[in-house]
Amino acid sequence: MNAALFHKHRLALLLIVSAAIRLFLAAFIELGNDEVYYINYALFPDLSHFDHPPMVGWFIQLFSLNLLFDSEAFIRLGAIVAGTLNTWIIYLIGKQLKDELTGWYAALLCTASIYCFIIAGTFMMPDAPQTFFWLGSIYLMIRLVKAGPDSKAAGKLMLLAGITAGLALLSKYTSVFLFSGLGLYFLLFDRKWLKKWQVYVAVLIAGVLFLPVIIWNIRYDFISFTFHSERVEVIQTLLRPDLFAIELGGQIFYSNPFVFVVVIAGLIGFRKGRFSENKPEIRLLLTTALPVIVLFLGFSLFRRTLPHWTGPAYMTLIPLAALYLRESTLKGREGRLIPPIVKGALGFLILLIMVALLQFSQGWFLNKGINPETGKRLGIKDITLDMYGWEQLYDGFKLVYEQDTVSGRMGKDAVILQQRWFPAANLDYYVARPLGIKLLTLADIERTHKYAWITQYRGGFHLGMDAYYFSSSYDFSDPNGLYKDYFTAIDTPDTIPVYRNGLLIEYHYVWRLKSMKKTADLPSVSSASLRFRF
Repeated sequence: MNAALFHKHRLALLLIVSAAIRLFLAAFIELGNDEVYYINYALFPDLSHFDHPPMVGWFIQLFSLNLLFDSEAFIRLGAIVAGTLNTWIIYLIGKQLKDELTGWYAALLCTASIYCFIIAGTFMMPDAPQTFFWLGSIYLMIRLVKAGPDSKAAGKLMLLAGITAGLALLSKYTSVFLFSGLGLYFLLFDRKWLKKWQVYVAVLIAGVLFLPVIIWNIRYDFISFTFHSERVEVIQTLLRPDLFAIELGGQIFYSNPFVFVVVIAGLIGFRKGRFSENKPEIRLLLTTALPVIVLFLGFSLFRRTLPHWTGPAYMTLIPLAALYLRESTLKGREGRLIPPIVKGALGFLILLIMVALLQFSQGWFLNKGINPETGKRLGIKDITLDMYGWEQLYDGFKLVYEQDTVSGRMGKDAVILQQRWFPAANLDYYVARPLGIKLLTLADIERTHKYAWITQYRGGFHLGMDAYYFSSSYDFSDPNGLYKDYFTAIDTPDTIPVYRNGLLIEYHYVWRLKSMKKTADLPSVSSASLRFRF
């Protein structure tokens, strides 16, 4: 068997096994806060949304057959397909840099990356479609800079890159770094590209694809752009080395520490003059990835950032890391199928998945439970509770709701009321929709996000309306401090316990808010009233 066919067979096996593992995880673990929230992009499609462009909602619609199948596995199916295709595309990028062995190493490193395998490859986040179109753009950009501005294929490749980059922009705003990365490469290393009309038409194509987001933001006073600019705006001069350490540590962890080491080794190798035959392609990877990493590390010196924002940048550097492994392991003979450091990376990923599954199912590591008298947790905060216990809550509340409806204790049109987009989205997916209850939010738009629109789509509020309010021992809030001026009475809450492995780990509290008496000054999403303050 020749080398090309050998690696294709191994790649096919890798794709099948990794997709199967992700599909199992997708079906086994309940949806997270963000994932259930993005279901609303599919339920209430629009040109764009408060938090992100519309692509993640389109992915959910496509792969769930417009929510005909709405289980966790189908909600996440688009991410699994995109993650599998990402591994194939990054193989093709590595192959462009050198050969099939380089592509194989790139595919392995991509699989071992926690960001690539789990965050963007299993969970239905905007990163899933973004990384697919991002890598497609990188592949086309690698080919066009490799061919050079005078080649016949360059123009066609540039136009195709305009399409994929535009679709990446429709997935997540940080995809703008694809344009800045390619533009920086042209300015620094090959200005002949600036004379080609296809460059400007490609930008125009991307702009046309992005036009729905612009139209939506014009309608709502650019509220989405304002929201994201405030998330990274530096408004203080006090340095925060603790936040910098959290950001850097998060980047290392999400990359997989073993993969991160190989990426750094690749950067050092290029700095020392290795890979001279791949200078154009590697320079493009660097001008695209490094500004993203440096920028968000800089922001983290002043305010809190999220490590997954740099995920596409580290993904972009994986082919460079693969090339480093290729050059380091070959040495005149056929390279190792799986180098030791890649085995370490894959082993770290497998260990992490096993620990996570044990924690979700058994709670072996953080399962200290709660004090049944005070409701306060014992031990450190268990972040897995974001994705656990919602089905138990449904079972418990269903009994409460049916008894209240039969007895007349609550009106038949009673709603579930929340004051923040999470856990509103969790309650909407796991409790409200299965029971046929409307979920509405009442707070300022910075807390409710798309639910400010959804509340209006669902008819809003009216006098005399009854409502249920949910909170938990994990993330407690009291409706008496929020809504006492809006309702005639707020009853003492019922308590619904959540157990894991036989141990009480959480209480959900359910209040009955009786007879709404005030509807004035409620939030609005009209362009004239976007900044309602609750």
